[in-house]
Amino acid sequence: MTSNNKTSRTVGKNMDRIMELLSKLRFYGMLETYRNDCRTTSSDGMTNDEFLKWLLESEYDYRRNVSIERLIKSANFRYKAYMEKIDYTIKRNLDRNQLERLASLDFIRDGQNVFITGSSGTGKSYIASAIGYEACKNGIKTLYSNASKLMGQLKIAKNKGTIESEMKKIEKCQLLILDDLFLIGLDARERSILMEIIEDRHGLKSIIITSQLPVESWYDAIGDPTVADAILDRIVHTAHKIELTGDSVRKINAKKK
Repeated sequence: MTSNNKTSRTVGKNMDRIMELLSKLRFYGMLETYRNDCRTTSSDGMTNDEFLKWLLESEYDYRRNVSIERLIKSANFRYKAYMEKIDYTIKRNLDRNQLERLASLDFIRDGQNVFITGSSGTGKSYIASAIGYEACKNGIKTLYSNASKLMGQLKIAKNKGTIESEMKKIEKCQLLILDDLFLIGLDARERSILMEIIEDRHGLKSIIITSQLPVESWYDAIGDPTVADAILDRIVHTAHKIELTGDSVRKINAKKK
């Protein structure tokens, strides 16, 4: 009996020490799995190799989830959106096959762009954000921004002399989502800023642009023919285009209730 008690105390001390070390090493996924196993004996029957693999997989999953959460938070999405929740039953010229191809994220790996156009309420922002969420889930650094707000922030940064650091933050993102671009025509400083963003990303990193204006009207919205030619020449030719039609999704859903 004494021997059994001594063995139990030794095992208990070893477990406590293991959990202490896992915590100090910040192996939080392994720690949680090990702690739960101490309560449930889930690893009974596992070989040493299987148990170690189980712990390592737990740590990998934990770190991946933390990384995804961090990417989603830093992306600054306006709202949550998911590819699997996109409604294809509403008639709005939405091609499911095209969306599934975009969800593969090959366009980002190839440095291509996506244009989503359509009237207010047709779901442009939701689709763009859903693609952005998918990118974050796959470890791709993403930034979502309302285009007008971003331009305003960058103009302020230019006045303060901090424009370079702000542009570097944008440049680091593999996917930039500019929501509601050209809702208001660009002024001279905004044209210059947009041109710089486009130039930095051309052929290297992707942009998703949503706009109520059809692509053929973007030239006039930019305002300066020379700048418009330079911008559109860099983003239009290899872009994937989604042209939404029909009534506002919000109105349609409201009628269903």
